[in-house]
Amino acid sequence: MLSNQQLAELVKKGKDQSEERKFPQSVDVVLRLKDLDPKKTDLNINETVFLPHPTPKQARVCFIGTGDLAVRAKAAKADLVMDPSQLENYGGSKKDAKKLARSYDFFLADTALMPRIGKVLGQSLGPKGKIPTPVPPNAPVEAMIQRMRTAVRVRSRGSLGVMAKVGDASLTEAHLAENIQAVVQAVTKKLPNGDRNVRTIMVKTTMGKPAKQAVD
Repeated sequence: MLSNQQLAELVKKGKDQSEERKFPQSVDVVLRLKDLDPKKTDLNINETVFLPHPTPKQARVCFIGTGDLAVRAKAAKADLVMDPSQLENYGGSKKDAKKLARSYDFFLADTALMPRIGKVLGQSLGPKGKIPTPVPPNAPVEAMIQRMRTAVRVRSRGSLGVMAKVGDASLTEAHLAENIQAVVQAVTKKLPNGDRNVRTIMVKTTMGKPAKQAVD
């Protein structure tokens, strides 16, 4: 597998192959896989990866619940705190439910509400890998929200490729390399043969050409 130094060099190459823009371009990593059948269960990756160097644009977090947990979630500045009564608004509108699923990166919910959430929002959240993380009554919801803000979701999507946003061009090559390494480690742990199932690693900015490195 590539070292942090090799990944930093790959990031630099990816940045150099990108034209300068007036907005901060995101940096994505793409892992091309090999010796796997995407139609089988040996390629079912849906991981939450906490980046050591969070991207300036933080993940958006929605909490569903009431009572003390909801009060604490609001104090922790969750992007949306949804009362359970609001769930019913989405039960009859697939369009609104899908919009909700697109609007937030991660969902947290009071454990007691999980069955109801599954019935109302399961068809919208499930395919995107966004089923809420259950939050028990005495859990540190504040810390959970803050940690989720540093995370990215990594999914295989039934193909021989895995892509994740690891930051933007404002981060240093070294920090982006460490973020990529976190994604690589999370993915290879889920592969039957670990890093031997990785063919290449590519790094690209929003508007740039991909820089590619084969994995020995």
